[in-house]
Amino acid sequence: MKFRPFSLEDWFAKYELQCRINISESGILPIDFSWFDTDLSDLKLYYGHMLGDLELRELIARDYPGLSPDRILVTTGCIEANFVAFASLVQPGDHVIVEHPNYQQLYEVPRALGGRVELLRLRYEDNYKLNVDELNEMVTPKTKLIVISHPNNPTGSVITLEKLKSIIEIVEDNDIYLLSDEIYRELSFTHKPLPPAATLSDHAISNSSMSKLHGLPGLRIGWMVADKAIIDTAKEIRSYTTICDSTLSEHLSKLALKRKEELVTRAEKIAKTNLEVMRRWVENRDDVDWVPPEGSLVTFPRFHRNVTSTELCTLLAENYKVFVAPGKCFDIESHFRIGFGWNTDELREGLEFVGRALDSFEPLGK
Repeated sequence: MKFRPFSLEDWFAKYELQCRINISESGILPIDFSWFDTDLSDLKLYYGHMLGDLELRELIARDYPGLSPDRILVTTGCIEANFVAFASLVQPGDHVIVEHPNYQQLYEVPRALGGRVELLRLRYEDNYKLNVDELNEMVTPKTKLIVISHPNNPTGSVITLEKLKSIIEIVEDNDIYLLSDEIYRELSFTHKPLPPAATLSDHAISNSSMSKLHGLPGLRIGWMVADKAIIDTAKEIRSYTTICDSTLSEHLSKLALKRKEELVTRAEKIAKTNLEVMRRWVENRDDVDWVPPEGSLVTFPRFHRNVTSTELCTLLAENYKVFVAPGKCFDIESHFRIGFGWNTDELREGLEFVGRALDSFEPLGK
């Protein structure tokens, strides 16, 4: 296997820690350890179970009606859930359809595994909406997997239940699989959150984690929900890599999921407040437009200045100490990704600097 450089993660590694302001983080503001209010002195730091702690899987299963804990594999973040899903299904020569723009892992890993990746474009002029008819036309006898992420990263677009059911119908009719990265599933501003895809079909895989909505990225706990046969294969693949999860992280994740509604309410409050800050900023800029996000904690504004996204975001990082991810990290120019899940005052200040940086370049006509 040969992997291309991971543009977004490389950008984070290069600039994130040297910046004073971060307005491109994709999760909610992390909670402090004191929130748990727990004594860990009696916790035994054994190896964990390969599938994940049973009580933790039972807590996760609450969000997947009709599915038992043996349909769940706890992983090291959603990124490992995605990786072992791909490794379980994709063989050299398999055709894999991935919506784009998207998190780079979702198209580079199947490509590295020898899959023939074809991108289903989410277009600005279509409000980044997935076109089911176009997707259906892309399916061939060699198609093995369709990959979606909704609410989408980086655009914040959301699909309807009707569209999700149509995609499920496509995968079932063609005896293929759907991988649905559902890291933001419960944070939707315009629609009722969709049911997990895995609860609608044995041909669907639903992956998520504690990182984005719960504010616990440091625990590195994610999960994969799928048909038992896929879970068994993924478990065997994982036995060659991380084997199991951190006992400490699993313990804290159980405590967090027992207070899940508190964390979800917190995330919704922060996101809605900050989204209004973002909305007012865009409305006051003649050189920026956007498709307002319908969910998630990220948005992907488009700018109209004579500068590349990499040059703009490099200037922000090096001169203003403001961290913003360029659209180039998602293979799309003239955009940048803003995360609105952190501190509100920091978002306001960071956006002010983005405006100053944009003003230093010649404008382009919209």
